[in-house]
Amino acid sequence: MSFRLPQTLGRASARESALSAVEAEIGAEKASSLGRVGETAQKALQALAEAPEEADRPALVKAATDAVWQLFVQRELSGLTDHRPIIAELKIPRVVLARLGAG
Repeated sequence: MSFRLPQTLGRASARESALSAVEAEIGAEKASSLGRVGETAQKALQALAEAPEEADRPALVKAATDAVWQLFVQRELSGLTDHRPIIAELKIPRVVLARLGAG
């Protein structure tokens, strides 16, 4: 005689497994998105830092501000609400923070 689990137990396990897979994929996409936005912000900040004062500074400040704002939003969506570590790590200038209302 063979032993068979009730179908309801088997279904719950399959649902949990599928849900776990979806949650893992969502987590991976969040991490990937955060990485892409972080790279964009880093490049914009680097361009601003390397630009001579006579260059198109207002456009570079705006680009850096937009990129940092996107980074902050993505971090908050990922549950990372303290931006102080990333401000220090990326050396975000006061002019950018002031335009974000964070400085």
